[in-house]
Amino acid sequence: MFETCNNCVETPITTRREFLTRLGMGIGGLGLASLLSNDLLGAEETFSPLAPKTPPLPGKAKRVIHIFANGAPSQVDTWDPKPALTQYDGKSIGGKGVAMGSPFKFSRHGRSGIEVSEVFPKLAEHVDDMAIIRSMYTDIPAHEIATVMMNTGSRQLIKPCLGSWSVYGLGSDNQNMPGFISLRNGGGLPPGGSQNWGSSFLPGVYQGTSINTQAGSVEEMIQNIKNPYISETEQRRQLDLIHQLNELHAQNLQKDAQLEARIEAYEIAFKMQAAASDAFDYRKEPASVRDAYGDTGQGRQMLIARRLLERGVRFVQVWAGGWDHHQDIEKRLPERAKEIDGPLAMLLTDLKQRGLLDSTLVVWGGEFGRTVTRDRNGNDNPGRDHNAKAFSVWMAGGGVKGGTVYGSTDEFGAVAVENKVHVHDLHATILTLLGFDPAKLTFRYNGRDFRLTDSIDPAHPVSAVKGIIA
Repeated sequence: MFETCNNCVETPITTRREFLTRLGMGIGGLGLASLLSNDLLGAEETFSPLAPKTPPLPGKAKRVIHIFANGAPSQVDTWDPKPALTQYDGKSIGGKGVAMGSPFKFSRHGRSGIEVSEVFPKLAEHVDDMAIIRSMYTDIPAHEIATVMMNTGSRQLIKPCLGSWSVYGLGSDNQNMPGFISLRNGGGLPPGGSQNWGSSFLPGVYQGTSINTQAGSVEEMIQNIKNPYISETEQRRQLDLIHQLNELHAQNLQKDAQLEARIEAYEIAFKMQAAASDAFDYRKEPASVRDAYGDTGQGRQMLIARRLLERGVRFVQVWAGGWDHHQDIEKRLPERAKEIDGPLAMLLTDLKQRGLLDSTLVVWGGEFGRTVTRDRNGNDNPGRDHNAKAFSVWMAGGGVKGGTVYGSTDEFGAVAVENKVHVHDLHATILTLLGFDPAKLTFRYNGRDFRLTDSIDPAHPVSAVKGIIA
């Protein structure tokens, strides 16, 4: 390769871009982005974009875990009981179709007496820690558009996601790991793909790192996490040389944002060889803990998420899909609910026992809701169609007022009518809990200041849901 001395750098035989492209750093195809490391580079003063930051306002939430129930769970079969809908079951309602009452029983739980569907028996035990928003609504009931909308607040332009804004505002408490990690449980990408954890015009350091937790080992989850061909010492020397070359280029010509981001990616990948191997290895947990979470894909996801939060990762997203029930909802919804009920309930229990729940904001919800009528007016195994006008989201911990129900839908659960909460309002609430004024967390791009809560409807001013903030 190249030899270095104290005062010189030997001329490379290829262009800098070719050199970076060919360089084998043992990170494979990982789209990682992070900081330049002071201690590893030996720099006197190097600004780290992921350094922890103090929010401008008081905020109890220090970290976020977003459980994304993509596919759109039915609100009237989970968190929003509608006895009137059951009374009209099988009848035409308002020319909108044949009413479909929920086949599931709701009962009261906790000191708050909040009604929860029987499909969530273990999560129901945690209602006193939850604030359930029953009046959510979004713009368009199409999976890809609504999924990206829920993550980025945008249905048209590609914009930074909630996780990227959170890390941009707060930094991260672990400089050897990405500040934002998105956990998938399967090989395919969700609707909207990597836009859901992308940083868009924010610097690449704030983008999410997507990990497929379905794999059985750390090496399979994060392919090429370690370089089998050269030692860490040699990798360190290569990185130091890259930084020297880049500094010379910046001094004599100009900085290249794409190459800067790539170098930062190499740096965090190098440091992750040790940090990630520990954080993602759920097998290091005692057998009793692994058993409590469950030896399932969802159980492993929740356990890894807790380990990441413990290690200072600022924002963890867990993809927990499978809720698109157009038919046979009576059988399929409880099967899907069972997969998440135990592991997520255990996560809440575990966070509370470890003293982390008060400072961790847990968010659960999908991209929109379902109709209260039978899909396509019913069949032998009916389900529910898409509905953008009403759905439910709940939050727990992180400054949330537990045992709270906020907002309501009409008598059938078809439309949010009281204290309506748009996706922008949800995002504003999360930022407020993190200690930000949602209108003031901005990034200047293309001549104007952008924010997560940019409203696309001038008639609807964005505001945080104060009723669920403790």
